[in-house]
Amino acid sequence: MSKSANTLFYFSGAGNDFVVCDGRAADVSALREVTEIQRLCAEFSTDGLMILGKPEGYDFGMEFYNPDGSGGMMCGNGGRCIVAFASYLGLRPASADGTWHFLAPDGEHSARILSQDGNTWTVRLKMIDVHGISETDKGYFLNTGTRHLVRFVPDVEALDMERDAKPLRWDPLFQPEGTNVNFVQQEGGLLKVRTFEKGVEGETLACGTGITASAIAAWTRGIAPASENPLQYRLQCRRGDTLQVEFSPEGDGFRSVFLTGPAELVKTI
Repeated sequence: MSKSANTLFYFSGAGNDFVVCDGRAADVSALREVTEIQRLCAEFSTDGLMILGKPEGYDFGMEFYNPDGSGGMMCGNGGRCIVAFASYLGLRPASADGTWHFLAPDGEHSARILSQDGNTWTVRLKMIDVHGISETDKGYFLNTGTRHLVRFVPDVEALDMERDAKPLRWDPLFQPEGTNVNFVQQEGGLLKVRTFEKGVEGETLACGTGITASAIAAWTRGIAPASENPLQYRLQCRRGDTLQVEFSPEGDGFRSVFLTGPAELVKTI
């Protein structure tokens, strides 16, 4: 049995916090129970729970669950954290160039660890290709591993997320699945983002798929990127961390989508 099999870990990705465990050799079926997911996320005030597994043909697998127990979607900040967790456990990617290949709820992903400083890793994560973006009277709607609505506002600090975001999360236009809601403010070469997450049912300090969606929506809106070849945007989460998103438009979609930012092991629990 893995030495970490009975240990839970607390990781943070730019303010998105997770309970994480190694499920390769241990029976972690109890952690998939809705009531247990809810209990752990409430006890440790996290935005989700992740289990690292070992599906055939991949370096590892990623299971992600929201605090309400729902699953089946990708989490960008969680994706970076689970890559850091794999490294912490002593796993090594099969690829000779150091690229990790893992299976997440929305399909295959790859990632590179760019640097490590103590218990903080900088991870460049390849997200799924995005197949289209639609502009509605509510904002820009797209799927970056989970569904996001992006609205541009003059001042994100002036928002009341319960008042301004919650009705959009439950808007009939996006039912029955609903949508995450992102508000974005352009400030020079930086995009400031606030996110209301479904499954959390409240604001989170960061959201990787939302950061990614916000960058793609900014390009669609005509906001100039911080750099080109490839297109790259710099986005600031609620806690103040700055992440980078790069991508290449292709037809009515976007490919080579990458999210880069920190992943920190905060403590064992």
